[in-house]
Amino acid sequence: MRNNSKYTPTLHACYLGYITQAIVVNLAPLFFVIFQNKYGIGYEAIANLVLVTFIIQIIVDALMIKLVSVIGYRASAVSAHVFSAIGIAGMGIMPMIMDPYTGILISVLVYSFGGGLIEVVVSPIVDALPGDAKASAMSLLHSFYSWGQMLVVIITTLLLTCIGNDLWFLIPLLWALIPFFNIFKFLKVPIVNIEQEQKHFGIGKFLKSPVFIIALLLMFCGGAAELVMSQWASLFAERGLGIPKIAGDLFGPCLFALFMGIGRTIYGVFGEKINLEKALLGCSAFTIVCYLITVFVQLPILSLMGCALCGFGVSLMWPGMLSYTSQKYNYKAGPVLFSLLALGGDLGCSVGPWLTGKISDTYLSSLEVITTAAESQAIRYGLLAAAIFPVIMLLLVFVMKKLPQKF
Repeated sequence: MRNNSKYTPTLHACYLGYITQAIVVNLAPLFFVIFQNKYGIGYEAIANLVLVTFIIQIIVDALMIKLVSVIGYRASAVSAHVFSAIGIAGMGIMPMIMDPYTGILISVLVYSFGGGLIEVVVSPIVDALPGDAKASAMSLLHSFYSWGQMLVVIITTLLLTCIGNDLWFLIPLLWALIPFFNIFKFLKVPIVNIEQEQKHFGIGKFLKSPVFIIALLLMFCGGAAELVMSQWASLFAERGLGIPKIAGDLFGPCLFALFMGIGRTIYGVFGEKINLEKALLGCSAFTIVCYLITVFVQLPILSLMGCALCGFGVSLMWPGMLSYTSQKYNYKAGPVLFSLLALGGDLGCSVGPWLTGKISDTYLSSLEVITTAAESQAIRYGLLAAAIFPVIMLLLVFVMKKLPQKF
């Protein structure tokens, strides 16, 4: 995307915003095994942490449909990073001063509020910047979520190896410095007056549009398929495949993030030459195969590679649908579009991981004796249930290809 150099600092702040979002979503799952061992938190309780993360983001998405225009994008972006910094730091502090699970839950509530704001404000800020190749720019923006996720996994895993699990609470304090730094960037960077550049469509008009309904459902399924793998990969590698934590984290969620980042960067660079609908069709089919390999292949290295390669399969769903629908409305849909689509995506992000955890816990609760093999089977059952999401994605993309090319 060729932009006026005046807005380069704005792009950089938005990139850091999505790295912050990666911290918000992916840091806690790396501590799931520690939470289990240290605080006795079960699978369903862990799944509830993921559920709460995205329920709060869904609430924020819904609230900001109208409020963002009143509060303004700068104030919203700054507030997002304030809440993110406080919540991420709180995850390391709160369990030390109160009931651990309650402390973790409170921190999740706070940083999830910030993460929800980031989703709502950062994409339309970039979408409104002067320049061309907006679909590519959107994919490149979202690739920073993937690179952020990769950094979170690598650095957190290495720090845990160096300082030990007992000092895990220091790591969130370090990660909180990134949103803290970005507060001051968003206070200064130039932001396009979005209200002048875009016009509002009423919610009712969107809900009557087949283009929007399909996009909303694809956002839901794409979010679910992505977060199930990225959130459960670390625990699945350790408990389901018997792989040591450092190797499981590096070859599970880390490679997942790498392949997702590669997919988004490829589209960010070559997006103008790629047919988005065909790309989404291929990615949906590829994601189904990756889920089946992860669940049914018993060889740990191949199962883990299925999990990792799933990142490439889901890479285009979120940014692809944002740019697809924005293009359909000629880039004039305003903040309502991005808020509603983020709401649909976050709903999928909450339902998918929760479903996986619920099914895994239900299976284990039906057993009299819980063995390592039983834990492995439980997580596989949960992942198999979540495979319904990429299947629905594939069907919806076929439907999307039949929709009119112009709104």
